[in-house]
Amino acid sequence: MDAFFASVEELTRPTLAGRPVLVGGAGGRGVVAGASYAARAFGAHSAMPMHQARRLVGPSAVILPPRGAVYRAVSGRVFGIIRRHVPVIETLSFDEAFAEPAELAGGTAAQARAFAETLRAAIRDEVGLPASVGFGSGKQIAKIASGLAKPDGLAVIAPSREIEFLHGLPVRKLWGIGPVSGDRLARLGVETIGQFAAMTEAEAASVLGGTVGPALHRLARGIDERPVAERAVAKQISAESTFATDIVDLPGLRSAVAGAAAGAHRRLLDDGRGARTVVVKLRRADMSILTRSITMPAASTDLDVLTAAAQRIVLDPLEVGPIRLVGVSYSGLTDAEQYALFDDPAALDPAAGAATGAAYREGGPPAPGVQAGPRPDTDHWPTGADVSHRDHGHGWVQGGGHGFVTVRFETRTTGPGRAVTFRLPEPGLTPADPLDSLDWPDLDPSGDGTGETGAEMPGGTGGSDG
Repeated sequence: MDAFFASVEELTRPTLAGRPVLVGGAGGRGVVAGASYAARAFGAHSAMPMHQARRLVGPSAVILPPRGAVYRAVSGRVFGIIRRHVPVIETLSFDEAFAEPAELAGGTAAQARAFAETLRAAIRDEVGLPASVGFGSGKQIAKIASGLAKPDGLAVIAPSREIEFLHGLPVRKLWGIGPVSGDRLARLGVETIGQFAAMTEAEAASVLGGTVGPALHRLARGIDERPVAERAVAKQISAESTFATDIVDLPGLRSAVAGAAAGAHRRLLDDGRGARTVVVKLRRADMSILTRSITMPAASTDLDVLTAAAQRIVLDPLEVGPIRLVGVSYSGLTDAEQYALFDDPAALDPAAGAATGAAYREGGPPAPGVQAGPRPDTDHWPTGADVSHRDHGHGWVQGGGHGFVTVRFETRTTGPGRAVTFRLPEPGLTPADPLDSLDWPDLDPSGDGTGETGAEMPGGTGGSDG
């Protein structure tokens, strides 16, 4: 799916179409979870610090908090469309997956193209979003092709030209070559996939390791026989790094923990669930391992909240000894997320933060998909919050302050809506379920619209990615 988070915001909030939209945390350590193509034109992209993206885009930037329940619902609906065409899907993230249509095994490029166009048309007609598809004889080629097809495109790499196509690409395009391994190869003068393929398997193993090196070397030579298979739902998401020099002081360790928390957070956003438990893993110089964990009252996808939790359980190297490896993992993964209303997580009132729009309206338990929202009798309405007005219907907060709030009343089906500014307090304004912005009458209570579970997404050997 193309710029998935931002595209969903544009779908459900039509006024934003074509605007530079940034989805993510607005706090001091906020990270961009998704950027529209209009924002990418300024150089903004996902995983970038939000303050940097805001500086690049300038005052035209529209910054919105993530709405996990809405993304899951749209993801599930797209996924349901894909499953009508291909029963087995291997998901990579919220918006990317592999599929292997049985009828295309041994087929022609023209047949693959026709299949993909049918699939893309169904997604656009039924959901309203663009999807890009890449086809190849294996996962590696399909993934690279889907990236080249963006935005809203299709790339079919015929088997007869796969090697030529692959070997002319930068080595970093090879799935599995990251910054560290890419730098190692660059120091040897290896800049393209073709140059990497020209190395011997033993050379690849010596540079990248005995397991990873040969596997990537086979992919570089166009050998990719990995089957498409359903993925199990992850129970834990983590990131860790081993350091060339041991960490011996607390400031250095805190910096490493923040980096690991951010790395795991990027994977958490791809997964689409929130985490309740944060675990810090420390490997000491003597190879012994120390772990500490903390469980929060509610699941979160907010980097500030998760990093603060990790920092609370950090151990001082002056007390436990030098540290050579630092890892952060998130578990207790759940679809029930809550988003902080304040930039500083310490400023969040736990009682208020645990409440939802439904609880305020009904005085009962939270409804599925309802994000945390302000009490109707307060004058704090955070930008991006979903609201409802007794006279105007469903809308979202565009901004406010000094006793006023401006709400844009629109949904997926309304087209660009009317903005209304209210003097606070406004008794007719209440928090709303974000799923109402989709205006899908058949949306089931689980929030995915199809009966699917999990945050899955379409794709293929024909692969499609975000």
